[in-house]
Formats: sequence, C-alpha cells, structure tokens
Amino acid sequence: MRFARLLKTERLARGISQEALAELAGLHRTYVGSVERGERNIAVDNMEALAKAMGLDVSDLLKAG
Repeated sequence: MRFARLLKTERLARGISQEALAELAGLHRTYVGSVERGERNIAVDNMEALAKAMGLDVSDLLKAG
C-alpha cells in the first residue's frame, strides 16, 4: 500500500492524470488506477516503469512515510 499511496501522491503533485502516466509508462490506465487503489500486486518491472515515467527512482516510491 505504501507504493500505491506514494504513487498517487506524486502523480497528483505533478498534475499528471492516470491516463497520461499510464501512457508514459507503457501501461493501461485501468491498471494504474487499480495499482493506486491497492487492488493489485504490482510487479517490480511495472513499479520501475511507473517511477521512471515520473522521473523518479523506484526507491522514492517505497520510502517510509
């Protein structure tokens, strides 16, 4: 859930829609939404793709908060 929460927080802070983030990461919009809601167990490859799409390292989205 930490990844999901930080992903959404960072996406909103950057003013990026789920659709735009999904396109940048090469993923489907509904997948991004379900990840943000914590409905999916996300693969490390997809975590990296989402982080990279926002100019972050995956560790930035896993930090304690």
